[in-house]
Amino acid sequence: MDLSPVIRKKISDSFAAQSMMKTMAVEIVNMDKGLVTLASPILTGCRQQQGFGHAALTFALGDTAAGYAALTVMPEDMEVLTAEIKVNLLAPATGDRLRAEGRVIKPGRRLVVVQSDVYAQSANGEKHIAMLTGTMVPVATG
Repeated sequence: MDLSPVIRKKISDSFAAQSMMKTMAVEIVNMDKGLVTLASPILTGCRQQQGFGHAALTFALGDTAAGYAALTVMPEDMEVLTAEIKVNLLAPATGDRLRAEGRVIKPGRRLVVVQSDVYAQSANGEKHIAMLTGTMVPVATG
């Protein structure tokens, strides 16, 4: 589905204002109605003691992708906040890059149920490393 230029700009501007996303070198790969894909290199400063991408990186990427997916189905004068989100870590974040696909499961005026899947990418392909399921709460801007 096509996303309105106003919502596309709103998400791009919001994303650009997130210092944490800049720190982790995250980029928006795709935006559609109900679906946002983000990607990030697994930087040296985002690794845990065994050399894997840190779970905090995985969580932040999945949560942010899910939140922006929710924002794609909101009216132009609304934002969203994460009310709760659960992460299942399925495998270590190995490789060079992470990709998170956030999607809306059920939109609503008071709650938006979301899910995201995070994949580790390397020269050998892609591995599903995490699944997040949560609830976003719409909030009025201003």
